[in-house]
Amino acid sequence: MALGRTPRQTGLLRSTVDYCDGRVAPDSIYGILHRECFALFSDGMFADLFTDIGRRSVPPMIVAVVMVLQRIEGLSDREAVDRFAFDARWKYAAGGLDFDYPGFVHTVLVDMRARLARSDRPDRIFQVVLDVAHQAGLVGRRRVLDSTPIYDAVATMDTMTLIRSAIRGLLAATDTGLTGELRAAITSGDDYSSTAKPQIDWDDAAAREALIDSRARDGFAILALVEGRRLDAGVDQAARLLATVLGQDLIDDNGVFRIARKVAVDRVISTVDTQTRHGHKTNARSFDGYKGHLAADPDSEIITATTVTPGNTGDAEVAERLLADVLPPEPEPEPEDRPAVYGDAAYGAGDLLARLDNASVYNGLKVQPPARVKGHYGKDSFTIDLDAQTVTCPAGITTGIRAHGGRHAGTAEFGAACADCRLRGECTTAAAGRTISISPHEVHLAAGRARQADPVWKADYRATRPKVERKIGHLMRQRHGGRRARVRGLVNVAADFSLLAAAVNLARMGRLGITSAGSGWVTAA
Repeated sequence: MALGRTPRQTGLLRSTVDYCDGRVAPDSIYGILHRECFALFSDGMFADLFTDIGRRSVPPMIVAVVMVLQRIEGLSDREAVDRFAFDARWKYAAGGLDFDYPGFVHTVLVDMRARLARSDRPDRIFQVVLDVAHQAGLVGRRRVLDSTPIYDAVATMDTMTLIRSAIRGLLAATDTGLTGELRAAITSGDDYSSTAKPQIDWDDAAAREALIDSRARDGFAILALVEGRRLDAGVDQAARLLATVLGQDLIDDNGVFRIARKVAVDRVISTVDTQTRHGHKTNARSFDGYKGHLAADPDSEIITATTVTPGNTGDAEVAERLLADVLPPEPEPEPEDRPAVYGDAAYGAGDLLARLDNASVYNGLKVQPPARVKGHYGKDSFTIDLDAQTVTCPAGITTGIRAHGGRHAGTAEFGAACADCRLRGECTTAAAGRTISISPHEVHLAAGRARQADPVWKADYRATRPKVERKIGHLMRQRHGGRRARVRGLVNVAADFSLLAAAVNLARMGRLGITSAGSGWVTAA
């Protein structure tokens, strides 16, 4: 398919420009796109996605404008092309097209997303918008981080549905000869042709257990047949999925397969989207899907980076990826223009605190206070002297820190000293006495807790960090394509989230009055 070109010459009496000028606010997203769409999303920007021969594509600039407006308004593909066909503001935003400019089918949007995903610059729309913000001087050296749940676009499956779906997927992936061989190993009588659950008395516990055991045996039997064989990629992937599903939820209880009474750490919850996961935003709030992570400039409220992870990923795990534009690759002396990073306690992990402190970055990350199990003394009630390698308890007893491997750098064990201690009831119920674990990043954790006790630090944190929550509110205000994913798979959800961030940035830039001026971009101020 060859590259289509957006028309610049509009009809004298048919253009949407005269109709929309004065009716559409200049600082709206329609206004900034109308003024700057050719400078932002020129057709040539997408030339690498097309060939030099074949029929002409729908002009990429028009498709990019439709994709941006689709994301800001939370529309499906069909709703978006309908809006472009009948809403004058959309044609006005695409360079002031004529009222009767022809529309296009929704599969054009599907095709453009696929072409972008296969390209060397899949997030080019977000990057172009961000580059404009940089040129206009809207992006400084301060960043605020946060994440938000993105509910998946599939149904979460129970164990029985997962097993049957995974078996059905493996049977469908094999060729006729192997399929017949696998079906011959099935002993339950289930032909796995239907997605409906088998008809049993679901109130009968014995019947439910027999159903689980029989389908598990089917799964293990067909896995045994494919083990050690040379399989093509599709069959191998289906077999691995079945093995994962069987292994994560079942236990062998004296020769009978039963559902385990615990949730696997990285449990697959759907065979339709195998990358979605159970997640927790807080201890009391769980969800199924992905996490959208972002960094924003708190002064201009421009989103500077996005990424998406499965829902069970910790926030601090991806923080450095979001901060790549302000974190130096190696520790360096304190720079004149010192970066600053803000985030809630989810980011206050030792590794990230150490990374920021060593890079001379202003550390605005909150750190969780030490846990007080059963109301006992927390770790902050003990005096930790890392130079002397000792810990002193509230009763004044001092013991040494014993170094060891693993996730703790060492432990301080008070042992027998706790037996007759007058404060034992307020400190521990452990028969062996109180033990204090020392983190490899204890210095940075302690420094973080000391920082956040400073009233000046508190005032700065309270004035800065909440701005990212407002930005998340802008991203998530539409349920379809905002809070709930429109697509499946980590790569596709991440691309959609990036495009949503580009749309929200454009809306913000419209409010700030960004315009192109000769060789650069400026704000109205």
